[in-house]
Amino acid sequence: MCINTLLEDIEKYRRKMIQLASHSSLTNQQVIEVSTELDRLLNRYYLLTAKK
Repeated sequence: MCINTLLEDIEKYRRKMIQLASHSSLTNQQVIEVSTELDRLLNRYYLLTAKK
């Protein structure tokens, strides 16, 4: 996965999480699932860009 695609996915999930949370609560199952996926993407981005 290229960095640009990863950044696009991060932004997509960030917006989706904010949209879901604004219409429900932070403990809503859908919000948690999107947040978990966002965390996974952010971790992947960090691993790809961190200086070793």
